Amino acid sequence: MELKEAVKQIRAGKVSPLYLCYGTEKYRIKEFVAMLETELIEEDQRAFAVAHYDLAETPVEVVVEEAETAPFLVERKLVIVRDSSLFTAGKESTKVEHRVEKLLEYLGNPADYTVLVFLAYAEKLDERKKVVKSFKAAAPVIAFAPMGENELASWVTKRFQKHSVSIGSDGVELLLKRAGTSLGTLSAEIEKLSLFAGEGGSVQAGDVEKLVAIGTEQSVFVLVEHIANLKLQQAMGVFYDLLKQREEPIKLLSLIARQFRIMLQVKEMSGQNYSQQQMAGQLGLHPYAVKIAAEQAKRFDMAKLRHILASVAKLDHEIKTGAVDKVFGLEMFLLRLGA
Repeated sequence: MELKEAVKQIRAGKVSPLYLCYGTEKYRIKEFVAMLETELIEEDQRAFAVAHYDLAETPVEVVVEEAETAPFLVERKLVIVRDSSLFTAGKESTKVEHRVEKLLEYLGNPADYTVLVFLAYAEKLDERKKVVKSFKAAAPVIAFAPMGENELASWVTKRFQKHSVSIGSDGVELLLKRAGTSLGTLSAEIEKLSLFAGEGGSVQAGDVEKLVAIGTEQSVFVLVEHIANLKLQQAMGVFYDLLKQREEPIKLLSLIARQFRIMLQVKEMSGQNYSQQQMAGQLGLHPYAVKIAAEQAKRFDMAKLRHILASVAKLDHEIKTGAVDKVFGLEMFLLRLGA
């Protein structure tokens, strides 16, 4: 089931007794669970009407027993269960044994006074497992995958609108470049910018530049962006700022290598007609990161990207063997690259 459809049904009062939420977007899963709590349980009743379990510590039959137990002083209760490996292909990290047959039995006849929600923080479910097939046949299964470029930009814009604040597309793009694609981080930055703008105000790109700090990975991304655009002075400015923040040069070199490696992979996959979503899945990246890498890669041919990666490997070896000073070596590498 699509997330939007599930939310629409819940708000219309059509609540399923079972849900299985999976995906890598933990923030959106957390939002969905919070929405369920708000819609189903009165705030003053949540202390005894909402239960949390973790299958890494609790056998699933205990969870089923909780779901089958009638609620106390309330009409309905919400049971939220974090999955460790019941629905996914990951290896079990604990010695807890689960009597899965108890859950399978419950799927066939769930209690009407309990909403049981399983959370699996994994990209995919293990479709070979009987419990996954049975759950899909019995209840809504909702995927929480990373949002595409347009969807992410729309999400940011709507977040500002909830604060009665507007922002232009240039501001959204700069915010994504500076804060990254983590929804938790973006949400915090949006709240900060909205407080700055005030209700009914607007956020400009200049406000984003002044108020949103850039993390190390995002700084390296900006540095590579400047190099790709042949803006050597700006690139070196970012580099010197990172050194002032006492960032380790070897770490910076590793992050630079990672970005150029992604650019090479994206360029190769683009030549094979992969879509951005397919590339994101193959590389384990957010679609927005793939989009930016593809734009950067256009400014380099394949041979140049391979040469850069070979130069990075050579410099890494020279630094670690003491043949060159790490700050001087990285500085000269960037100057040659920008030139």
